[in-house]
Amino acid sequence: MDPMTSTDLNDDASPEGPRDAGTGSRLAAVVYNPIKVDPGDLKAAVAAEQTAAGWPETLWFETSAEDPGQGPARQAIGAGASVIIVAGGDGTVRAVAEEVVGTECALALLPSGTGNLLARNLQLPLDDAGQSIHTAFTGRDRAIDVCRIAIERADRSVDRHAYLVMAGLGLDAKMLANTDDDLKAKAGWLAYVKALVAVGKDDSELRFRYRLDDKPEQSLRAHTIMVGNCGSLPASIELIPDAALDDGVFDVVVLKPEGLGGWLQILSKVLWENGVLSRTALGRRLRTGDVDALNYATGTELVLRLNRPEKIELDGDGFGTAVAFKTWVDAGSLTLRVPSDSA
Repeated sequence: MDPMTSTDLNDDASPEGPRDAGTGSRLAAVVYNPIKVDPGDLKAAVAAEQTAAGWPETLWFETSAEDPGQGPARQAIGAGASVIIVAGGDGTVRAVAEEVVGTECALALLPSGTGNLLARNLQLPLDDAGQSIHTAFTGRDRAIDVCRIAIERADRSVDRHAYLVMAGLGLDAKMLANTDDDLKAKAGWLAYVKALVAVGKDDSELRFRYRLDDKPEQSLRAHTIMVGNCGSLPASIELIPDAALDDGVFDVVVLKPEGLGGWLQILSKVLWENGVLSRTALGRRLRTGDVDALNYATGTELVLRLNRPEKIELDGDGFGTAVAFKTWVDAGSLTLRVPSDSA
């Protein structure tokens, strides 16, 4: 089955589940990951904010290893929630958003994980639960893009998901597969450093055919390819400085380092140009274009087939191996609750 012509991969159906919440309702629900969050620590603050806002009693739903968020989100939407406060890591946020997208329900973030990638890109407070809960009841709504993806497996089955931050093949997916979950819980991003060292010795390449939008199909060999809905990573790393959550396109990043010189080129581009020069108008004018080891492109649809199964990640979580995928932008389809005074 070829993703360039496959009916399954070219079916733009949404992930199963989204449904409309009632128009004009004012009911909050909390979907929380019990590994990341103790609801007892939150209930008093939530109760105080709901009372001050004149809302009815908030609903509470717990995720599990078997259901990381989609089921609880469906329950909350079915119960009439107008806003879902998601308390957990990036995986919980992605799973809940997969159900909220396309409905009249808004999503509010209570960052509770290691990366908190979406909250970082929205420049939301990462360690102020009180402010996050206050925003859920008093903030304004902002529409953002969501990326959809249909992943073909080696057995030719196809499953569909949504992601908010980034999908990747290569270095980042292998790094996540080698990350020790216990060390991650104890040491946070230091666990990723250990994993990065482990996979940094892997010099294998991705080989694939791809088509971006209506451009001709091409073949490419690369170390890593990532599709980003936004571009900020932990440790102030600006992988894609021009990416925006509401611009109607995604950004494609391809890493093609040739030896140590190629990696130095990438580090200079990402850490210096993206991380330092991009912070000022003058610095942005001094930035160079693509370099041999690092290429950027933008689009709304990417279809890609690999020459062998490769590990794939979505929003920082491993999603097994893929032989092909199609990803596209669902512009402005998710409503986020953000502080009323945010830009």
